[in-house]
Amino acid sequence: MKTTSLLALLLAAPLLADEAEKKDDYAKEPEKKASPHVFGWPFVEWEKMQPRGGSTQGTEVTLAEAPRAGWKELRADGLSDVERDRRAILAMAGDYRVSFDFLETLGFSDDYTPPRPYFSWGTEHVEVLESSEKFIQLQHTLVMYFKNEEGEEVGPMVMKHWRQDWTYEPAEIWTYRGDLTWKKIPAPDPKGRWSQAVWQVDDSPRYEVVGKWSHEGGLSTWRSDNCPRPLPRREFSVRSDYNILEGVHEITIAPNGWLHTQNNRKLSRENGSEHYVGLEVGIDRYEAITAPDLATPFADSWKKTAPYWEQVRTAWSDALDDRKTLKLKPKVEDQKLWQVHFAKAGELEAEDSPDHSGDAEHARETLERFIVK
Repeated sequence: MKTTSLLALLLAAPLLADEAEKKDDYAKEPEKKASPHVFGWPFVEWEKMQPRGGSTQGTEVTLAEAPRAGWKELRADGLSDVERDRRAILAMAGDYRVSFDFLETLGFSDDYTPPRPYFSWGTEHVEVLESSEKFIQLQHTLVMYFKNEEGEEVGPMVMKHWRQDWTYEPAEIWTYRGDLTWKKIPAPDPKGRWSQAVWQVDDSPRYEVVGKWSHEGGLSTWRSDNCPRPLPRREFSVRSDYNILEGVHEITIAPNGWLHTQNNRKLSRENGSEHYVGLEVGIDRYEAITAPDLATPFADSWKKTAPYWEQVRTAWSDALDDRKTLKLKPKVEDQKLWQVHFAKAGELEAEDSPDHSGDAEHARETLERFIVK
């Protein structure tokens, strides 16, 4: 099965609307539809609350009917607390239909007008890159099939997405301070708890937060502390009234997937002053699928690019070990960090037998260009 290269993908239509959301689309009046968007209609006239987001048509998926193996392993008898936590984290791996649904529930300006809700979707493979007693690394990758104007299937298109690292009882975590700046701090109350570190598509930091797994009554849920983080792609191209998204989020494991819920606050922090501009709720739903096959296209792409991305992760680990604060440049020579890394990965993927001899040097030099000294 041939996959579309990362470089070609970047030049093609976006997989998710949040990759290229425009301000004019954010502000324009939505078309009226026959029925309201249920999540948003009590807030304001439903005609004005039709969601912005993806409009691309994907091929049909087959949802998994039976509970997944990870769900059964999580519920086994006689497990230690740490092992049950580990199995909950590992249960997030697999092939999924993913939906992203966000609604701003409250605003605090005198002339506040509710923005339209956000909805987008994708099909995503989650791979376990590393698993030990106290550390688990999960790589998310978008694997998408589309229908063209003639109704023919196009794809698969494969694009590296975000990554999550889980650490049991961490000593330190990186916390976001705003203005593309992170600070290393002692992990708060780490005993019996796990940190979740989320990394961007280019493996740069996004946020890290400590939380605790609970398995009472067979309900496996991880609840985080309050966590500041940069604006997501769905927001930074359309909003300029705040610069930090903070909140508490939960991950709950289900027989057929998992659910990520967020209660967010939108914070403007500037020149030592802070004020909140709004509240938001979000639901990211991961539903297990048996078709189309996402694992094979992922593996075909990853076997060519994995050595490079491993060097990128190593370069980041070395850079973060050597400092207490991190500040990144938004662009260098009119390029963003992800563009440089994805261009390199695209070149490797396009080769029949990629040469990885220069991977480490390229990864290290790229980071040095973007990290503020």
